Amino acid sequence: MKVEETPLKDCFIIKPDIFRDKRGLFLESYHKKKFIELTGIEKEFVQDNQSISNKGVLRGLHYQTGEFGQTKLVRAIYGRVLDVVVDLRPESPTFKKSFKVILDHENLYQLYIPKGFGHGFVTLSETSVFAYKCDEYYYPGSEAGIIYNDPDLSIDWEFPEEEMIISDKDLKQPRLKEIFK
Repeated sequence: MKVEETPLKDCFIIKPDIFRDKRGLFLESYHKKKFIELTGIEKEFVQDNQSISNKGVLRGLHYQTGEFGQTKLVRAIYGRVLDVVVDLRPESPTFKKSFKVILDHENLYQLYIPKGFGHGFVTLSETSVFAYKCDEYYYPGSEAGIIYNDPDLSIDWEFPEEEMIISDKDLKQPRLKEIFK
């Protein structure tokens, strides 16, 4: 396993060791001791989530507030997604900055997203199976979001907006400047 820093403070790309042969491949998707050794971060993940999305489905930008904020370790089990994170920690030197990376079943990368980040992705392949490890349980009363096309973030989702499939809830999210005044 290799850990690569992103331009956002405390956010990492995890690149697994992949063992391929004529049968296919094998990898460790998570190894707590190695993760701690390479990142210096000790997290206990308490909930695993999985979504299946069709091409053009955009989920995000989501986060949980307060004591229910979640650290996530995410990956595409199948398919290809553009994964986007935004640092929402006012004390961070990368506050209001975003980062994006392709996660797919070929590179098998994972993205470590610390508490205090907004997160979203759009499916670029015909379908995707996306997995999330979370260090806090989902709590509906603390869910929050930012509109995916906030002009202050200028995120290029690398997919035609008119072809995106977005939930009504995600279409009604506030802009960043409405949250951080």
